Amino acid sequence: MGESQRADNHQRNHTSREIMRKLNVILALVGFSFSMGVMAEQTMPHDVYVADKDRIQREYDVDKERCDSLAGNAEDICEAEAKGKKEVAEADLEARYKPSRKASYEVKVVKAEADYRVAKERCDDQAGNVKDVCLEEAKAAEAAAKADAKREY
Repeated sequence: MGESQRADNHQRNHTSREIMRKLNVILALVGFSFSMGVMAEQTMPHDVYVADKDRIQREYDVDKERCDSLAGNAEDICEAEAKGKKEVAEADLEARYKPSRKASYEVKVVKAEADYRVAKERCDDQAGNVKDVCLEEAKAAEAAAKADAKREY
């Protein structure tokens, strides 16, 4: 193969690589703009958001009223569950209304905190060392859930 043929092949390879680079950039931009359009379509209308927020509050009120029929630590557990359910539902609603990685992270953190509060109330039924171990396990579960959320964030 002569020197001019090698230079010709080199020029063609360089040109085809340049075309592929440009094509990759164009495809990436098209994909990005398409995904942004899909994300924009996934956000919920404000009136649906408000209606869901009202529904969450009504469900909480019903759950709280149910807890009033209980006494002692059973009532405390029930209230922690009701409050946690409400907080998680609100965080989830926010994540659906304004989707983002941070919002998804917040849902997981709120859930971990709600689960911890419920577990802590359940530990109150215990005494002595059993209660201490229960509280340590609840705290460890919360820390693990938050670490998982952070890792995914």
